[in-house]
Amino acid sequence: TMALSFASAMPLLQNWVPLLAILNAVYNSKMMKRVWILSSILLLQITLFAQGTSSKENFSVLYNNAHTSVKSQGQTGTCWSFSTTALLESEMLKKDVPHPDLSEMFTVRNIYVEKAKNYFMRQGAAQFGEGSLGHDVIRAVATYGAVPDEAYPGLTGQHTSHDHSLLTKELKQYLDKLLQSKPLAAYWQTEFNNILDKHLGKLPGAFTYNQQIYTPASFAKDVMKFEAGDYVNITSFTHKPFYKSFILDVPDNFSNGAYYNLPLNEMLQTVNDALKNGYTVMWDADVSNNGFKQAQGLALFLDASNKTETISTNTAEEKWDAGKRQNLFENLTTQDDHLMQITGAVLSKDGKMFYTVKNSWGAVGPYQGFIQVSEAYFAINTISLVIPKAAISPALLDKLK
Repeated sequence: TMALSFASAMPLLQNWVPLLAILNAVYNSKMMKRVWILSSILLLQITLFAQGTSSKENFSVLYNNAHTSVKSQGQTGTCWSFSTTALLESEMLKKDVPHPDLSEMFTVRNIYVEKAKNYFMRQGAAQFGEGSLGHDVIRAVATYGAVPDEAYPGLTGQHTSHDHSLLTKELKQYLDKLLQSKPLAAYWQTEFNNILDKHLGKLPGAFTYNQQIYTPASFAKDVMKFEAGDYVNITSFTHKPFYKSFILDVPDNFSNGAYYNLPLNEMLQTVNDALKNGYTVMWDADVSNNGFKQAQGLALFLDASNKTETISTNTAEEKWDAGKRQNLFENLTTQDDHLMQITGAVLSKDGKMFYTVKNSWGAVGPYQGFIQVSEAYFAINTISLVIPKAAISPALLDKLK
C-alpha cells in the first residue's frame, strides 16, 4: 500500500471494513491507482488521529532550501499543481519576494480548459481528468499568468478544502454529451466555464496585491519575475537516447510535454547539485508501493513481497540500477501517480542520505507533511523532474544544447 497497510489499520478502523474491502479491490486495478491514493489520504489522516504519529528519527541536515508551508490538495488529483507551484514559490523566495502564496487552482482551472480542447480534438479518445504533469504549470503561467491564493482560492460557498470529485464528473458528462452531435456547439466553452465558476469561483480580472493593482500576466512578470525558459524538464529511461528530449509516455502527459533524458546516475547528480546550490526540485514519482510510508515519515525501496509494517532508516533496501528501474516502468509497476517538491537532504545517524520531500497531503506524519525519501527509492520510482535551469551545471546544459 501507499502510506497505510490494511493490517495496521484494521484494529483502528473496525467500522471501516466494508470501505477498506472496496478500496482494496480498487487498488488491485492499476487503472484506478489515483482513486486509491485520494482515498488513502483520508485513511492516513484517520489512522494518525487514532494512533498518533511515529516518533521522529534523528537526522542531521545537509540542505534545507527555501520553501513555503505545507498545503493540502484535499480530495483532488491536482498534486501536479501543488508541487510545481511550490517550486515557483521557492524561486520567489530566492528572489526576495516575501511570503509568496500562489493560487494552485488558478492554474488548475486554466488547464481544465486545455484538457477539454484536447478531448474534443481527439474525439473523446483521450484521458480527461484531474491529472497533469509539472511542465503544465510552467506552460500555464507563461500563457495565462498567475495570481496569489487570496485572489483565487478555488473554493466556493462554505467550503474550506478542495474536492473535485463532482466537478470532474460534471465536466466530463458535459463534454461527452457535446460529442454526441457534430459539428460542436459554438457556445461549448461558455457552459464549460459556468461549471468551473460554480465549483471553483469566477476568475479574477485585475486584483490588488501589496496595495498594487495587477492582472495575472503582470503579476507573473513583475512580482514573480517568471520566465518559462528558467525551468528544465528531466527524466531517465533507457528506451530513449540520452541527452535528447522526448515526449514522456505516461497518461497524464496530455499536452505532450518533452523531457531531457539523462543516464540515471547523472539524474541523481543533477538533483544533488541543485540542492547543494540552494535550489528545490519538482519530483514526479510512484508512491503507491509498500515502501512509501507517509505515516512513518519515510520512503524506502522494498521488495514488493516485503510486508514490513514498521520501517526505519536502517531497514534493508533492495539494490537498484537503471535496468531494474526500466523494467518496473515498462511492466507498469512504476507509474506516474504523485508529484511533490524536494526541498533538501538529510543524513541518518548511520550516514545514509535521504531527500527531504514536501508533500501536499496536509501537515500529517511525524514531519508535519514532509517525508524523508531514500536515494534508492528516488532512483527507482522517479518519473520526471522540473529543475530550475540555474541549478544545472554548465557542462550538462552544454550536453543538452
